[in-house]
Amino acid sequence: MTTVFRYAVFPHLQDPREPGLSLSPGRSVMAEPDYLDGDCDELIKPKKLINPVKISRNHQDLHRELLMNQKRGLAPQNKPELQKVMEKRKREQVLKAQKEEQEAHKKRSDLEIELMKRQQKLEQLELEQHKDEEEQENTPEFVKMKSNLRRTKQEADGEERTT
Repeated sequence: MTTVFRYAVFPHLQDPREPGLSLSPGRSVMAEPDYLDGDCDELIKPKKLINPVKISRNHQDLHRELLMNQKRGLAPQNKPELQKVMEKRKREQVLKAQKEEQEAHKKRSDLEIELMKRQQKLEQLELEQHKDEEEQENTPEFVKMKSNLRRTKQEADGEERTT
């Protein structure tokens, strides 16, 4: 249906795209409610409902803080609540571990320090023995046999001298 035909069939409508022309006088696009006329006093006029959340002090403080942050240019963190809680727990665990470590260093007695030194020496000896064993495993077989022959020859010479 073309616009010319539409207005020819329905003369009370005007083309809203044309400047200066509107719908016929007294008509609007939306229907207005009857109770606004004021002629019906016995009707109860609707009032805007009070939202208890918006009235609460916490909500007002939060809203005020958000407005202040927005003015300063600080954007609120868009992290989910679960992620925030997990990060907070992780931070607390790290801090707790650091405190325990510091307390453990402070409370060590002379005996504990000496025991730790001995333990470190034993660990170093074990590492050296482990390295020696690895070196022996990596050496060729003929070198092992030669060292065994030397050892047996030295043992035999040692027995002859003692007898």
